[in-house]
Amino acid sequence: MCLRVLLVEDDERIRRALSLALSDEGFAVDESCSGEEALPRLEKEPFDVVLVDLTLPGLDGLELVRTLRSRGDLPIIVVTARTDARDVIAGLEAGADDYVTKPLMASVLAARIRALLRRRGPGREFVRIGDLEIRPQEGLVHRAGERVHLTRTEFRLLLELAGAGGRIVTREQLLQKVWGYDYFGDTRLLDVHMRRLRRKVETNPDDPALLLTVRGTGYRIGS
Repeated sequence: MCLRVLLVEDDERIRRALSLALSDEGFAVDESCSGEEALPRLEKEPFDVVLVDLTLPGLDGLELVRTLRSRGDLPIIVVTARTDARDVIAGLEAGADDYVTKPLMASVLAARIRALLRRRGPGREFVRIGDLEIRPQEGLVHRAGERVHLTRTEFRLLLELAGAGGRIVTREQLLQKVWGYDYFGDTRLLDVHMRRLRRKVETNPDDPALLLTVRGTGYRIGS
C-alpha cells in the first residue's frame, strides 16, 4: 500500500515538481497551497506524513506545525529554504520530527520519509526505568501510572536509550538509529528532540535524572 503524503507548499512550481518526483518514488501525494487549506483536510483524511514549507502565506509553517502537533503525533517534516540555525531549531521546537533544506533531491526526501515511518519489530513486553514504563509493542509510555504522550520520534529516541541499558549511546548512533541516516555534523535534530523529551519524562528537565548527557560523546539512561 502506498504511503500517503500531504505536501503543503505555496510555490506552485516547487509543489508540482516535488509532488511528481515523490510519486515516482512510490508515494501517493496530495497537495495543499496553504496551512488554511491543509488543516481541514488533515482533520478529515488519513495521511501518513505531512511535509510543511516554513514560508507559507497566512498561517505560516511554524504555526501549522504547532497546531498539528497539539492534535497528535502525525509525522511532520519541515521543508525549508531557510538555512539559519534559528529557523531550523524553531521548526523542530514547534514539533517537527525532521527537516530538509531546499534545493533537495526527491530520493533524499523519500529516504527521510521512509526512515521516519519505519515500524519497529516486536520487542520486550515492557521496559522499566525509574517511574517510567515503556511498552515497545504498543508504543506507549507511562510515568507513575499516567500516560505520557510522545511523538513516534520521541518514543524511538527513548526506546533506543532504554535499550542500551545504561551504556552510552553516541550522537552518531542515535541519529542513525532514530532518523535513519548518517551523521553529517549537524546535531540540531537530536538536541531539540532531547529537550522536548526531557520536558515530558523528567521531573526537573533542567536537572535530568533519566536522560543523562555524556559530554562530548552522547547520552545514556540513568537508573
